[in-house]
Amino acid sequence: MTIQNGITRRHALAAGGAGALAAGLGLRPASAAMATIRQGYQTNMWGMPTYYLLRSGLLEKHGIKYEEFAVPSGNLTMQQMVARQVDMGTYAGPSLALGHDKGGMVGIVMLEYVGKTARVLARKDLGITKVEQLKGLKVANQTGSSTGNIFTDQIAPKAGLKKGDYQEVRMNVDDMVAAMAAKTVDAMANVEPYNAIAEADGIGVTISEYDTFDRLPVFMAATPDFIEKNPETVVAYLKAWIEVAKDFKNEPDKVSDTIFGFYSSKGYTMSKDTFKKALARVEVQPGWPADIQPYMQQQAEILLGEKKIKAIPDWAKVLRTEFFKQAGA
Repeated sequence: MTIQNGITRRHALAAGGAGALAAGLGLRPASAAMATIRQGYQTNMWGMPTYYLLRSGLLEKHGIKYEEFAVPSGNLTMQQMVARQVDMGTYAGPSLALGHDKGGMVGIVMLEYVGKTARVLARKDLGITKVEQLKGLKVANQTGSSTGNIFTDQIAPKAGLKKGDYQEVRMNVDDMVAAMAAKTVDAMANVEPYNAIAEADGIGVTISEYDTFDRLPVFMAATPDFIEKNPETVVAYLKAWIEVAKDFKNEPDKVSDTIFGFYSSKGYTMSKDTFKKALARVEVQPGWPADIQPYMQQQAEILLGEKKIKAIPDWAKVLRTEFFKQAGA
């Protein structure tokens, strides 16, 4: 039961339809200055606040049209943005630093913390309780993703495992539970809701929590081309995000039902209770915390040491705080 790895695309609103909808709902009509956003997001739990945004009607309320591009993980969205196939997308700090290095990507807001959604799970039948016990075993990992990098660069080394001590099996996060069930891998570095599914089905057990290593702030990133040409659209877009955060806080059942429908439509079977627990691990807090630049400096130094980026970036060019300040004014 795998989510399609190909890009899904939808024209959310035709221009005429947007005006009619706005009039019918008492919303302000779409501004002529607003650009259509090509929105990327990952189909794991990190991308689900964005999925909710797209289904909530809040973009339409602010006069914004969009097309959506769904992929299994944020590093793929980052690659699409480097190729200028997508205008905006969510990914964690390491991917933002990589995206800036490769294509000038910028963060327009720190969107959410997802450290609690990422874990290392081992097959339950193996009786493994510690990461160091993965020596010589097969570990499913989404190579190049933020979760993948944190496992190989931080979690495994702290457990005394260097590259080569375990067999890394490159795999999309949405394929890992099936691989664990089939016993073709022994463990996985994965995110919600796949961890919750594996535990609920008796397939896997948690042996490490990412949150103890990294709170994993996730950014909404944009191409420099898009924000240069469409600053008004960026501000209106972030106004919609402020309302999304209120829904996550004040209407959790509404949010959960919307997102649960996504996974149900893809053939995943899990109880609503299991899903709610998985979703609760996502902390939607759009803004610019004071510790974000030091955090990004640390991540960039790790990437530079691994020779994955050419230089430490100028954070004033990467973390564009002015748009969110305008949105909240």
